[in-house]
Formats: sequence, C-alpha cells, structure tokens
Amino acid sequence: MPGLYDPTRPGKLLFAFFAAMAETGRENIRESTLEGLDTAARKGKHGGRPPVITDDMLHTVLRRRAGGESVEQIQPDLFIPTGKRKGHNPSVASVYRPLAEHAKREAYPEAVVQAHVDFAALQADDVPGPRHAPLGGVPF
Repeated sequence: MPGLYDPTRPGKLLFAFFAAMAETGRENIRESTLEGLDTAARKGKHGGRPPVITDDMLHTVLRRRAGGESVEQIQPDLFIPTGKRKGHNPSVASVYRPLAEHAKREAYPEAVVQAHVDFAALQADDVPGPRHAPLGGVPF
C-alpha cells in the first residue's frame, strides 16, 4: 500500500492484521528450524562444515612441531581429506586454529572434563546445578 503508516487512519486494522500475520509466519519458521535442529542433534548429526584439520593431522602437526619444525614448514605436507577443497593444502590459519584449541584444552583440562560431565547430564535430562568457584576464588 502506498503512503506512510498512520495509526489514526482507517486502515490501521488492516496494518495490524498484516503485522500479526508476519509475526506468526516468523514464529512458525523459527519453531520449525529449532525443531529440525533438535531432531538432527538427537540423531547425532550436527551442522557446519567438516573439519579441515582432522585429529590425525593435528597429531602430525604436534609431533613435527615438537621436532622443531614451524607451521609454515608443515602446512605444505598436509592435505584436506573431505569437502570442496579435498586434496588441497589447508591455509596456515586453518592449521593454527586447531593448535590454539588444543592449547586451550591442555591448559584447562578440568574445564574440558566439566563440559563433558555437563553435556552427559544434559543428555540424561538432568540439568546441572550452579558451579561454585574453586578455593582461589576465580570462576571457571
């Protein structure tokens, strides 16, 4: 409809109706999307791209870095196993990301264990309670 929306004009009911219909449509799309994600998660399927750096590749990178090689020297020897770029070398940044994630896991192993416990509790429909700060007073 041409013109500006003016709530004092006679067409205000029509605009309110269309606004309500649009909101209902958005809510239905949101609910069906969340329902689909929940169903996929129950089946063990998760969205997103496959990892560029597999666990075997990460192990190779860690072993070679321990031997004194840099990521720039290791990167040309790695090949992406699946996906659109299958057979190509990953970028240096794609190698550094899993290394940083591995460093976090190694730095805070208790946080990883707690995350696994919380996830298992959620799978069992048992909601975990609040966590208390350790004796140092710094929360997880």
